[in-house]
Amino acid sequence: MTHDARRAPTRILVVEDDPTVSEVVTEYLRLAGHEVDAVADGLAALAMANARTPDLVVLDLMLPGIDGFEVCRRLRARRPVPVIMLTALGEESDRLTGLELGADDYVTKPFSPRELVLRVASVLRRARGESAGVSGGLLRDGDLIVDVPAHEARRDGTPLALTGREFDLLGFFLSHPGESFRREQLLERVWGWSFGDQSTVTVHVRRLREKIERDPSRPERITTVWGVGYRYEPTMATVVPT
Repeated sequence: MTHDARRAPTRILVVEDDPTVSEVVTEYLRLAGHEVDAVADGLAALAMANARTPDLVVLDLMLPGIDGFEVCRRLRARRPVPVIMLTALGEESDRLTGLELGADDYVTKPFSPRELVLRVASVLRRARGESAGVSGGLLRDGDLIVDVPAHEARRDGTPLALTGREFDLLGFFLSHPGESFRREQLLERVWGWSFGDQSTVTVHVRRLREKIERDPSRPERITTVWGVGYRYEPTMATVVPT
């Protein structure tokens, strides 16, 4: 796999204390056309991110010094850099905590380096505004506006601080008003996953509700369809200018 010649190579920061895993991940990412910086602990990761701003971070959660959660928290406080977490097999609580902190994706150890490269490509596409399943350039529903090319969302004129995955999910909902979707459908149609933890969808729906609903505990826009999944209820006819 090679990077698109029309784009500058993306810079990826790999934060992994296992030297074998770090070496394999770094090699595969470089073969895919990315520039890679690799560090082995959380403090070094923050220093490297400050010195050489990454386009994406591959972040192990179990690190010496400060752990991956704290690294993710500090990185996200600086700027909305995409983060892919590396988590231990079966640690669902860790994955959900990372997603709550704003991580964009996760890969469970042991993992295929090829799968990680594909996940990296998917997250980078989303970060560039190339969202799957989203129609039009500007989506509007009352006080809520999603500018797909600019990768920007506003409510009452105020920018919404959305992660890449939250932005994709909101754009998808506005592109399909009134339609009900199961969680597995959202995984596949929004993020292109044919597999994955469906609780990921639940986390992002909850985070979106906190940002776009007047009362997140009584959602009016993103409603739960019991026994099915979720549906977006527009406050007006959703406008998708051509």
